[in-house]
Amino acid sequence: MLPDYEKLGVFYLGREFDLATKKRNDSANILYDSKDLVTHAVCVGMTGSGKTGLCLALLEEAAMDGIPAIVIDPKGDIGNLLLTFPQLTGEVLRPWVNESDARTKGVDVDTFAQQQADLWKSGLAKWDQDEARIGRLRQQAEFAIYTPGSSAGLPVSILKSFDAPDETTREDMELFRERINTTVTSLLGLLNIDADPIQSREHILLSNIFAKHWGDGESLDLGRLIGEIQKPPMERIGVLDLESFYPQKERFGLAMQLNNLLASPGFSAWTDGAPLDVQSLLYSPAGKPRIAIFNIAHLGDSERMFFVSLLLNQMLGWMRAQNGTTSLRALLYMDEIFGYFPPTANPPSKQPLLTLLKQARAFGLGVVLATQNPVDLDYKGLSNCGTWFIGRLQTERDKMRVLEGLEGAAAGASQSFDRGRMEQTLAGLGNRVFLMNNVHEDAPVIFESRWAMSYLRGPLGRAEIKLLMDPIKKTQSAPAPEGGRAASAARSSAAPSTSTTSARPMLPPEIKQYFIPARGALPQGATLLYHPYLLGTADVNFMDRKAGVNEKQVHALLAAITDEPVPVEWANAEECKIPEDTLDDAPAAGASFGDVPSAAAAKKNYDAWTKSLVDHLYRNAVVDLFVCDEAAMNSKPGESERDFRARIAMSFREERDATIEKLRAKYGPKTAMLQDRLRRAEQRRAKEAAEASSSKWTAAISVGASLLGALMGRKTISVANATRIGTAARTIGSTKKQSDDVARADEDVEAVQQQLTDLDAQLQEEIAEATAKFDATCAELSTLTVHPKKTDVTPRLIALAWVPNWQDATGRLTPAWA
Repeated sequence: MLPDYEKLGVFYLGREFDLATKKRNDSANILYDSKDLVTHAVCVGMTGSGKTGLCLALLEEAAMDGIPAIVIDPKGDIGNLLLTFPQLTGEVLRPWVNESDARTKGVDVDTFAQQQADLWKSGLAKWDQDEARIGRLRQQAEFAIYTPGSSAGLPVSILKSFDAPDETTREDMELFRERINTTVTSLLGLLNIDADPIQSREHILLSNIFAKHWGDGESLDLGRLIGEIQKPPMERIGVLDLESFYPQKERFGLAMQLNNLLASPGFSAWTDGAPLDVQSLLYSPAGKPRIAIFNIAHLGDSERMFFVSLLLNQMLGWMRAQNGTTSLRALLYMDEIFGYFPPTANPPSKQPLLTLLKQARAFGLGVVLATQNPVDLDYKGLSNCGTWFIGRLQTERDKMRVLEGLEGAAAGASQSFDRGRMEQTLAGLGNRVFLMNNVHEDAPVIFESRWAMSYLRGPLGRAEIKLLMDPIKKTQSAPAPEGGRAASAARSSAAPSTSTTSARPMLPPEIKQYFIPARGALPQGATLLYHPYLLGTADVNFMDRKAGVNEKQVHALLAAITDEPVPVEWANAEECKIPEDTLDDAPAAGASFGDVPSAAAAKKNYDAWTKSLVDHLYRNAVVDLFVCDEAAMNSKPGESERDFRARIAMSFREERDATIEKLRAKYGPKTAMLQDRLRRAEQRRAKEAAEASSSKWTAAISVGASLLGALMGRKTISVANATRIGTAARTIGSTKKQSDDVARADEDVEAVQQQLTDLDAQLQEEIAEATAKFDATCAELSTLTVHPKKTDVTPRLIALAWVPNWQDATGRLTPAWA
């Protein structure tokens, strides 16, 4: 049985292969150190080389080791990772086999499915794998297929992709400009506008809009962006006034294009579903690592580029929010990178990919790229990849480009590179046989990739993806839209008065009034209607020295005001996420207003509501922390269980890697000493064997010559001949002694080999014992609740807040804010 290598931070990828004999060495497993992926990898090989199988095996091993991954799948092959069956029977495989393959084989589908099940069982057994290992794979990680722009798999919302970058990115002007450029280019590409960042008015205008809002830390969505195009937040572009640079009538055309995109029935599939939030994609709510596969095979070229660029930018933002580490935190894998990382052109996907290859290693993010078209890759960029998996190549041109990339990687790692020898090696590769060139190892290795645990049935179509994902969809409740909680407060806390007026109600001047800004363009045929609510904000400090908590939070509550005996119930209020500095002092032009309850017109009530707000927050505002005694860690305020378990997993992984390094360092001198003894014992055995062989020939010749002389030369044996025969006899005796020496040398070699085997077993036992606890998904969590003191609740603002809504011709209200 194969040991549980997956617990030791190594990936079981295959076995060594001898190109000369065309045979694999079944006793030499290829165990790839997961930490080496921090310096990234690239896999190249023509169709039929086994590239997909190798990459799936690598992702399987990552899942076994608790490493989450974001996978971009342009062809649909990687979804095969979900075809893992702990019970490999024909009945289980029946829905997943290709009926056309059965017809080609001349058998019915049921028979073909059973043949495939038998083939997979047999293949796994030859690589010391079984159904139990498949079961462990299913337990270690979740697997999900997301289909942006389609409902076949899990839907994805791109709205978060227009959120303002983190502060670190905003402060780095080069990264900030790069983020804006990529976002605008991919967005215009979705409109089929091939925009040059320097020449295109559309690109320049949108870049300025994004720079203005993102620079202020404000997020955008497509609806608001349409309004900003019509009324940009600047009066000049460069030295020209806005109208001279881009007249309003022409800007309206661009706004209409975006509006048509937003209004098209098919675009709703881009805005529903899971947000494009990397942390929530990498881990389940319970903190279990996930292999999140983004199938984009159904998209057109411009849609693919748009989504890939947005996703890569989200990866960059997530990456920069992580702490530095030398252990592998997560993987970004992209299959068939053809067109996304070309050597000369600059599509929107290229710059973020290049940035990831240059910077991700410091944050523990490994990037793995795969292609069957080597000539389409930017090998200068790929010189950042420390590991190359190279399979059978189709043309000499492909081989030359791969050699160029290998040479660049060797130069980057300050290693020597034998181009001629490498060229000869590449020429001898066959199906499922790969050259692994790892800058962390002394020399390249030729190996045959192991049998994949996943059933490789080929690309998954819409029907297969739907069959796999429908059960998961049923277990997931639809998330509330952004701002939904606060919006529900404006609708459900109490029904506002149906009486409206176009005149703004008069209130005493000492009562503060603010207007929540309406977002987006006014819908056709609708009017803007404000309703009054009570807005209360306060600072709440949470202190717990033992838990290391010193947290200041701003709570903003939006409550309905009624004419009931108790006009305001803070307990029924909802959190309002709108920053105070974005509130307006005046309403939008042409708006109508709902009636103001009488209680809201008395200043003294606001003083009372301030005290009740303090009392409410003192009694109800808490910070709940997760505590993991096993890791001696507690969560940060506001950190979800998913993120906390991910942090525990990373801590365990770093501790595990450090423990393994210490144990290897401890056993290293002993191993080196035994290896030296083995080398000397093998040299002695070779010497003894050579001497014994020579002695046997000498003895045989001596005896033969003496006896031949005696028999043919004389009737009686002379004294000289007798002496020679005696000497030959003694030589035979010496030969027996030398044979005994060879046997003893053999025993010495076997003894040292056994000592090495025992030492390695002892090392593996210590590693397994030392790393047994490193499983974050099984770590027990308790809860610590931190309450504020009443003196730690400081009111900031109590005011009347006018909440905007769109009102259509039928009187139906739609929130006009988020």
